[in-house]
Parts: sequence; C-alpha cells; structure tokens
Amino acid sequence: MRLADFIATNTEPILAEWVTFAESSGPAGTEMDTEALRDHASEMLAVIVKDLRTSQTDAEQAEKSKGNADASPEGTETAAEVHGSGRAESGFSVGEMVSEYRALRASVIRLWTKAQGTLTGADLEDLMRFNEAIDQALAESVSRYTHDIDSSRDMFVAILGHDLRTPLSTVIMGSQFMLETGGLTEPHLTMTTRIARSAKRMNQMVGDLLDFTRGRLGSGIPITRADTDLGNVVAHAVDEMAVANPRSAIQFTSSGDLRGQWDAGRISQVIVNLLGNAVQHGAAGKLISVTAQGETADIVLRMHNYGPAIPKSDLPGLFSPFKRFKSGGAVAADSGSLGLGLYIAERIVSAHGGTIDVRSSTEAGTLFTIRLPR
Repeated sequence: MRLADFIATNTEPILAEWVTFAESSGPAGTEMDTEALRDHASEMLAVIVKDLRTSQTDAEQAEKSKGNADASPEGTETAAEVHGSGRAESGFSVGEMVSEYRALRASVIRLWTKAQGTLTGADLEDLMRFNEAIDQALAESVSRYTHDIDSSRDMFVAILGHDLRTPLSTVIMGSQFMLETGGLTEPHLTMTTRIARSAKRMNQMVGDLLDFTRGRLGSGIPITRADTDLGNVVAHAVDEMAVANPRSAIQFTSSGDLRGQWDAGRISQVIVNLLGNAVQHGAAGKLISVTAQGETADIVLRMHNYGPAIPKSDLPGLFSPFKRFKSGGAVAADSGSLGLGLYIAERIVSAHGGTIDVRSSTEAGTLFTIRLPR
C-alpha cells in the first residue's frame, strides 16, 4: 500500500498514538483535552496525503526542502501555521512543538513499515516525500509560533512600560518637589537627589522600551510634523548634553536654510542619543563636533568624535536593538543602558523618510551622517 493511502486509511490510529505522546510532552500537554491535542494534526495529515498524491518537479522538491513551499492560497493560513499559533497560545515551548512533529513522523513511519514488511523502491520515494512534507509543515509551524511569541512579548513590554510611567512620574514629581522646596539636610538631601536622578533614568529607559515596542509592533515610532527650524532644535539638544557632560567639549556649527517639517522632539531625541554615544565612547579631551547643513531638498546632520574605531564586523548590526558596546567594540554590561539608543535613532530617522549611516576608523574617528528630507 502506498504511504498516502496508508495515512488516509489509518488516520485514527496515527492520531491516537500522536495524542498519547503530546499528552506527555510537557506541562501544557497535560492540561489540554484530547480534542485540543488533535486540533490540527488531522488537517496536516490530509495536506500531507494530498502532497504525496501530487506530482512534484525537482525545483518544487528543492524549495520544499528549504521550507519555502507554502501550499496555501495567498491570504490564507495553512493547518501547520494555525497549529503553531495554537501551540504558542496554549503555552507549549518550541521544543515541545518540534517533538510533536518528531512523534508524528515516527508514528507514521513505524506503523507503515510494520504493515508493509519490506520496502520497495516506490516506498522509499514515498518515504522521502513524506519527510519533506513533515519538514515543510514544521517550518511553517515554527515560523508562525515564533512570530506570535514575539508579538506577545512586545505587547507585554509595551503594556508594562506604559503602566510603569504613572508610579515613576509620582516618584519624580515627589522628589523634585522636596528638592525645590528646600529645607533638606544631609544625608536626606543626597538621598533625595539620588532618588530623583535614578527615577529620571528609569523613566528614560521605560521610554526607550516603549519606542522599541512601537517600532516592532508595526505602527512604527509615531512622529508629528510641524514647521521647524532644525538649527534651533540641534542647538538646544547640544546645549542640554553640554550641561549634562561638562567634561566633554561639544561644538555645533550650521549653514544654509535649516527650515522644514519634522517632529522637533523626536529629532532632538536622535541628537541626544547620538551625542550620548559619542560622549561615552569618544576619546577623553577630544572635540565632539555636530554640524547641520541645509541643502536644496535635504538637511544633512553630521556628528563626529575621535576614539577607538567600531569594528567592521559590528557595523552591519549597529542599529539593531539591544546592542551595547564598550570602547573598541566589545559588548558592554552597563546596566544604565538598554542598548536601544542607536536603534531608536534609526527608527526615528526612518519615520521621517531619512537615512542614517556611520563610518569609523582609528585615524578618522567615527562619523554619523543623517539625511532628512525637508
């Protein structure tokens, strides 16, 4: 009996053996009823049977072996994708879900070879096609599982970050009020100052997390355009950083028409993030220069500092989230940074339709260049 016919005829015993395995695969399996455990396996077996009964070219076989052969019509979900989404929602780990596919594969092959006795050349071809179909279904399930888990995690971070804002604002306002009213003596003055400073830093970290999740959830970092003089925006951001870092020499120069429509607050956030990076990683005592140049259609912002070069191997992923670097490019363990500054800067520039790139060498230093359409 060909494998497709065997699966179609023996679907129930195959599913029964598979359910027995799934029930013992982990904590999530023990809490699900039999109907839930069988949810999409029957549909996946039906897809596999149809696949085995369909002729296949060498090119189609190659694509399937890479997990690229989606058999579902555009805009619809395959049974394997729905299965992956269901397992993510039910609390299965990706390892437990992969084990399900291993068990399904093993059940079908064991029962079929037992019934066949001796395998022929045609049987071996069926076996190869069956393994390809299982691998395709597994790829679809893992892809959907990973997508759903990532989305849930991002949504959790967004909700947590939003909810943390209220108690943090209370701490900031309360400590600031105590400092401004005066009357505090040591050690209470020092302690309150530390509380205010730490709460503000925590608030900034929460803000970075919210921007990160906005960028990941598809809506992107929101911007509100308005008529803006970018020269004033950059000058204020530079002044803010200069006051906060009195040991760093920061110089700003501008030229040309710097007027256009941007989100001033977000552009200031970009400048502050990049300057913070320059202050942290730049060579002590060396000038950090910021320039704004007005061109016909764009504004070009450049930020330059001397110091250890960013390794070439790190440049392609420099604007990825949670990247933290020490001087010389080693990953930093600085608890004061989430490693989101450059990622958020790139997302803000992108939201404005602009570009940001970086060049770095020991001799020339590190140069960030931002191009913003007016």
